[in-house]
Amino acid sequence: MPSQLPDVDPAETREWVDSLDAVVEHHGRERARFLMLKVLERAREAGIGVPSLTSTDYINTIPPDREPEFPGDEHIERRIRAYIRWNAAVMVTRAQRPGVGVGGHIATYASSASLYEVGFNHFFRGKGSDDDPRAGDQIFIQGHGSPGIYARAYLEGRLTEGQLDLFRQENRPDALSSYPHPRLMPDFWEFPTVSMGLGAINSIYQARFNRYLQNRGITDTSDSRVWAFLGDGEMDEPEAQGALTVAAREELDNLTWIVNCNLQRLDGPVRGNGKIIQELESLFRGAGWNVIKVVWGRKWDELLALDHDGELVNKMNSTPDGQFQTFSVSDANYIIEHFFDTPGLRRILEDSSLTDSDLPVLDRGGHDYRKVYAAFKTAVEHTGQPTVILAQTIKGWTLGPDFEARNATHQMKKLTQKALKKFRDRLFLEIPDEDLEGDLPPYYHPGVDSDEIQYMLQRRRELGGSIPRRVLRAKPLPLPDAKLYDELKKGSGKHEVATTMAFVRLLKDLFKAKDLGKRIVPIIPDEARTFGMDSLFPSQKIYSPHGQNYDPVDREMLLAYREANDGQILHEGITEVGSVASFTAAGSSYATFGEPMLPVYVFYSMFGFQRTGDSIWAAADQRARGFLMGATAGRTTLNGEGLQHEDGHSLLLAATNPAVLAYDPSFAYEIASIVGDGVRRMMGEDAEDVMYYLTVYNEPVVQPAMPEGVDDEEVVRGMYRYARYDDQRSHRAQVLSSGSAMPLALEAQRMLGEDWDVACDVWSVPGWVQLHRDGLACDEWNRLHPGEDVRQPVVAQLLDGTEGPVVAVTDYQKAVPGLIAPWVPGRFAALGTDGFGRSDTRPALRRHFRIDAESIVVAVLSELMAAGDVKTETVADAIARYGLDPEATTEVP
Repeated sequence: MPSQLPDVDPAETREWVDSLDAVVEHHGRERARFLMLKVLERAREAGIGVPSLTSTDYINTIPPDREPEFPGDEHIERRIRAYIRWNAAVMVTRAQRPGVGVGGHIATYASSASLYEVGFNHFFRGKGSDDDPRAGDQIFIQGHGSPGIYARAYLEGRLTEGQLDLFRQENRPDALSSYPHPRLMPDFWEFPTVSMGLGAINSIYQARFNRYLQNRGITDTSDSRVWAFLGDGEMDEPEAQGALTVAAREELDNLTWIVNCNLQRLDGPVRGNGKIIQELESLFRGAGWNVIKVVWGRKWDELLALDHDGELVNKMNSTPDGQFQTFSVSDANYIIEHFFDTPGLRRILEDSSLTDSDLPVLDRGGHDYRKVYAAFKTAVEHTGQPTVILAQTIKGWTLGPDFEARNATHQMKKLTQKALKKFRDRLFLEIPDEDLEGDLPPYYHPGVDSDEIQYMLQRRRELGGSIPRRVLRAKPLPLPDAKLYDELKKGSGKHEVATTMAFVRLLKDLFKAKDLGKRIVPIIPDEARTFGMDSLFPSQKIYSPHGQNYDPVDREMLLAYREANDGQILHEGITEVGSVASFTAAGSSYATFGEPMLPVYVFYSMFGFQRTGDSIWAAADQRARGFLMGATAGRTTLNGEGLQHEDGHSLLLAATNPAVLAYDPSFAYEIASIVGDGVRRMMGEDAEDVMYYLTVYNEPVVQPAMPEGVDDEEVVRGMYRYARYDDQRSHRAQVLSSGSAMPLALEAQRMLGEDWDVACDVWSVPGWVQLHRDGLACDEWNRLHPGEDVRQPVVAQLLDGTEGPVVAVTDYQKAVPGLIAPWVPGRFAALGTDGFGRSDTRPALRRHFRIDAESIVVAVLSELMAAGDVKTETVADAIARYGLDPEATTEVP
């Protein structure tokens, strides 16, 4: 106890302590523990302010006498579950037929069927109809449980048997994806979840973004709840744990997690020697969540009621998960010998109405419909905190002894004929034995007019329609006038302006656009001042659901730090993965709520695709739209920061994402052209599900006006001739460049013309990645259309007829310009920043990586020498004149 707390009545304190000692002495530790827990419970009810317990006994949070009445027909709902269980398992089994063998997972849904069905029949709200549109709930379904969701959709009449037979065969029309993938099934799935942990963090930021939309007056999300189904093994992912305090801090009582605690991960127990439910309870309580444990089914209630001295609860508390997993596959004798292993525990068993045959099937809480319903209802009624339901289940439940709780169950794809018959009998299905022979056991449907089907359809009608269901309710926005982009196209005159600053200027203008402005969602991971975006704080304000309840230290300054509950900026703190989760929620709002929003996520380019590439991949799967801005870009431009910060490869990583259009603009006017194109393609009449990645730099340079003869289309296409060298020289060459390397290329152009008798044209290539994709598409078309007119890639078209070798230079690895090498006619050489970054001045770094103007000159001369156009001595002279060290290396030991 803190020594600063005064004891105003030491005698009374002594009496309390002595009383506790007496209870321990005369009634035992369990009784003393019980009394202390009751006192703490009463203290919390009285609002005394004692700390919350981080861990409670290994029993249900909701006692039987507090369980609400179950409102449905439990018998019918049990039958519905049986049909879904059967069809889910059969679908995966049929997917292993000869000639197919595409895999699938049976056990995950088997363990969680009751959890889902309580939600489907009583809680999950749909999106209504076109005549009665609703926001509905957002449900993040555990990826490996997808077979059960398809099986339910089949009973509802949304999917056919033919589609179930195309599970995981997506080259066929109407096939079903392996897991929840909106990119592959855009009318069905809403949220991709199978990259474990991402569903967890994305659900938190989805719930937060729902509140953001509400508080900013964009749309009413008050009736929407976010549900996330997660695995207990999945909770080891940093993304699953890392944002728990965000949900608590923002009081996201519109968020409910259901953690399916079947005690197993992919290879074995989650915590064989521990207790994962207890561990997670402590984690969530400590993070500020409301925790509901659903550990035991109703058959345990009788035993617990007979546990007068707490011996049974103590046994539950002390038994490790690995042993409980073993109990779930053991017979009554083993359970009695190893669990009811004391006279007191056996007396409880003898005094109960349970028989030995009941022991192997003593159900876990996650399989008891009434226990699960009580947890769900309590969760939705709780206010002020997010809620997590920790439901104990058995992996592979009802699938039979070959599947249930087996360590290898995750990899088991097929039920044998013997297992199918046992499974059928356990589910009480009327399927003849002869129908279970061969590789194609039948699906089961009781008929559309059956009581079960009519019941489930009626429940979904009352709750707003079938789910999951991704709905597009188009709301086209008037786009900003083209004149909005003109300011950047005028150039900066004599002033030096970094492209990051140019972009921020454009962003300010976009905020003023009548219809678009309020729909822009700036997202910043605590680097606004680095990017020059602190100027947005007073005008757009930082979103905080609680407003600003303090006087900021810089309140007298023009750029004061301003928070508001209707603020527009999502200032995320130092969390790139959280920022991408916000980007994903905002970028898919057009589908989730029918409200198109335009997220603009600005980040250190090194900490984008490299750090959160999986999250951006999931955003692409979710068909998110928005701008990803890689600021402080370039390996030599961000001088002084060193190896971990200096980015030389984000463009390559961006190129791996098919939904990302990646650009490395050199000039402010190129940014205007590319952003304008992005706004049109992502927010216009026929909006596309793409994302734009732009690198922007922190090196101030004079920004030229957009040259005459260059238009937006050429910039967006990815390549155009920027500076032609018109004077006559003995030799010619072409230099291609982008980003912060462009001034170096232009200086090399001058040096080559004045000192080396070489006329060099400089090309701006902001779209290396786009040109690469164009080249691949042309090659593919030509390969498959022999005898037809050959399609020419953009690179080949533009360089056709040019003279001399082509040298490309960027502040990125050589592989970036190398993306277009196959379509460059003639000799081609790439300069770049391969290797690790390091701290130094920009000139020193550019010399180190040999992308400075002098190195470009030497590269051009070397290519001319290789072509037989200049002498060897000329190249050697240039190397000596510029002091290049031929033996230097960019490698770091």
